[in-house]
Amino acid sequence: MSFIRITKQFTFETGHALYGYDGKCRNVHGHSYKLSVTVIGEPISDKNHVKYGMVIDFTDLKVIVKEEVVDQFDHATVFNQNTPHVELAKELEQRGHHVILVDYQPTSENMVIDFAQRIKNRLPQNIKLLSLRLQETESSYAEWFATDNE
Repeated sequence: MSFIRITKQFTFETGHALYGYDGKCRNVHGHSYKLSVTVIGEPISDKNHVKYGMVIDFTDLKVIVKEEVVDQFDHATVFNQNTPHVELAKELEQRGHHVILVDYQPTSENMVIDFAQRIKNRLPQNIKLLSLRLQETESSYAEWFATDNE
């Protein structure tokens, strides 16, 4: 049997601020993120299996990524929990905003590392996360590859 890669794409809107940064991104702002999730595995060869011929049902992959990433980060504002932005986060939460405090600077690079761990923890044992691509703008993205992180 052959190993096959499949990719599912997702979009979500998230705000963030980069505390201590020397450019415009130190201000609270948002992005329309595009996340591409690529997994690898062998297509199911059991002709009697309801998912015959699939590596993983795209719907099953969608459920995992939506629950672990999209539903949590969509229309949220992300701040590093170890910065003065925590005061702003508290104010926003009191006003009914969805705020996520993370233990890292919420750059695309660090977010894609976080997302990789969240997704890997939920995949079936026979399916491996191969790569993630988190596109922040039309011309900027961060990528995570399993082969770089073994």
